[in-house]
Amino acid sequence: MAVLLGEALGQRACSYTDFETGATSVTVYLPRKPPLPGPKRAWLAALLERLNGCGLNVGPAKVLVTPVRKEHWAESWKRHFQPIEINSALLIKPSWSRRRPRKGQAVVALDPGLSFGTGQHPTTAFCLQEIQSWRNGDESQSFLDLGTGSGILAIAAAKLGYTPVEAIDNDAEAVRTARANAKRNRALQRIRFQRRDITRLPRRSIRQYSLICANLLSTLFLSERGRILARLEDAGTLVIAGVLKTEFRRVREAYEAAGLQLVANRTEKEWRSGSFTWRM
Repeated sequence: MAVLLGEALGQRACSYTDFETGATSVTVYLPRKPPLPGPKRAWLAALLERLNGCGLNVGPAKVLVTPVRKEHWAESWKRHFQPIEINSALLIKPSWSRRRPRKGQAVVALDPGLSFGTGQHPTTAFCLQEIQSWRNGDESQSFLDLGTGSGILAIAAAKLGYTPVEAIDNDAEAVRTARANAKRNRALQRIRFQRRDITRLPRRSIRQYSLICANLLSTLFLSERGRILARLEDAGTLVIAGVLKTEFRRVREAYEAAGLQLVANRTEKEWRSGSFTWRM
């Protein structure tokens, strides 16, 4: 449908599917109101009917023309990225924000980019909360970030005093972005970033970590459970995020079967995250 509408109006179309309702919206932005005479509407209807004839059930469809208020888009989109406070210990903010940290509050400045992670997503926010809550300033604690994306979790951990801090991602662009963000936050020397595929990590690990944050697909949590747990200290904590709430039960059961227990969890929208420690 996106291709058909784009061809009809001479502009690139984008589509969005609502996860809960299953409804798909196809949108084309135009500089002026488009003429949609009867023949063109009939042409669109005929194409939809052809899709049905191919065995594709497009369901009910309608075409709407809606005016969009003029805005300075280069600036207005920034309203969606507000500073986030993780208790009184950590402030996550975009670089353009003038928000000042509280006394003793660590700051991570991070702008939206191609790599995942600005603190706005529920799974990222949960990980940040857990990084802060498990930090004991009187102890030496290490940190491993599996699937680092923008590097936000590793940077936050370094700012809060975890050491050593290591972060991996199998995407080269994500690793480059994470390093650039760490450098911008003056934390690059405290974090070891690597491009690595979790499915190819050694099954045994020389080093274990006090806290592991893993923001992965549920399939990876299940297939690579042994590799992940081989890197967790006996008294360590594993934070699992990036799991759909419909899939979390299966992941939880797999890790409880390995000897862990769920000690904290949060469900927001379609996502569920949880923290696990070894069962005593």
